Amino acid sequence: MLKQRVITGVILAPLAIAGFVWLQDGWFALFVGAIVTLGAWEWARLAGEQGQKGRIVYALAVALLMAGLWRDSWAPQYLLWPAMGWWLLAAFLVVRYPAGRGIWVGSMIAQLFGLLVLLPAWYGLVWLRGQEHGLWLILALVVLVWAADIGAYFAGKTFGKHKLMPRVSPGKTLEGLLGGVLLTQLLALAALLWLGWSLASILVALCGALLVVLVSVLGDLTESLFKREQGLKDSSKLLPGHGGVLDRIDSLTAAIPTFSLLWLLFGARLG
Repeated sequence: MLKQRVITGVILAPLAIAGFVWLQDGWFALFVGAIVTLGAWEWARLAGEQGQKGRIVYALAVALLMAGLWRDSWAPQYLLWPAMGWWLLAAFLVVRYPAGRGIWVGSMIAQLFGLLVLLPAWYGLVWLRGQEHGLWLILALVVLVWAADIGAYFAGKTFGKHKLMPRVSPGKTLEGLLGGVLLTQLLALAALLWLGWSLASILVALCGALLVVLVSVLGDLTESLFKREQGLKDSSKLLPGHGGVLDRIDSLTAAIPTFSLLWLLFGARLG
């Protein structure tokens, strides 16, 4: 398993870095869209679609919707605000699970939820890439999510005693969550001080970073909820040693629209 993880990582990491650094505009949208399309194929399975044909149809439908959004150049808020509404609902589903499963059980409703997970994440990332210093914004977002995951892992292993959401994800602890928050806040503070931001901007940015991290955890928990409902350990076996695409980007699907909306609302005033 470890050997598979290493080989997959060595192959995919340079491709991902090259795609994010060198591709722009339509090519970047296509690159990210290909990843999201694979995620859509996996989501159909999490939504309860048993047949391969149905999963492929769902993935193609998501790809066509992305093409339409790119062609029509929708304003980002038209996708980002509905995404925030979805993640509020997702928080409700996660907290109440399994009591709230009657709201979404059945493949059709769950597939509609998938659109609110995947499309805003794709559009938010494409929109960020097109902003001034867009690559640095994406880097900041990814570092936040990865640091939250790393901090949670080590804090959970060292201090974890109190389960965060045992009915959804038994491995996550409250101590792990706090460790992830602490590490990301320290990293964000150090970066903002180095950039010379004003005190007011730093306080706003730290609050924004906290919100992004908390929502990223919700993204992870939400995918765990859907996998648990279907009795699955991984979203697929597309990435040997790593599970599926969604297993790697579940936190980002929630963090991207949150970060993008915050930047849309406050970015011009920070610094």
